[in-house]
Amino acid sequence: MKGFAVFGLLVVVLVAVSARPEEKYTDKYDNIDLDEILSNKRLLKNYTNCLLGKGNCSPDGADLKKVLPEAIKTECAKCTENQRKGSRKVLRHLIDNEPEIWAELEKEYDPSGEYAAKYREMAKKEGINI
Repeated sequence: MKGFAVFGLLVVVLVAVSARPEEKYTDKYDNIDLDEILSNKRLLKNYTNCLLGKGNCSPDGADLKKVLPEAIKTECAKCTENQRKGSRKVLRHLIDNEPEIWAELEKEYDPSGEYAAKYREMAKKEGINI
């Protein structure tokens, strides 16, 4: 469950668009301790491997892997505010502390650089250099 929040929140930093409340992604992962997850290299790597198709996925990792492409494509229109806040934290952590993981995720989910270009200015306003 923790992994879903880590990577589910990852994409949320890329967006500022809200969907109607009935169209939100589940909020059952919104109140987890992100610091605990980000400081656990083994857990972080397991979920990264799931998202990259390099390892088995837990049920929550599989859920994330299923919704992540849509969330990126739709500017995370179905994300909650907590997911947006948490994603900023996760994104900063990955870019600043786990550049190899970030590069692999970018290659997998944004091979053409389309989304990085699209969200660059928005991320810059948040103090995130993508």
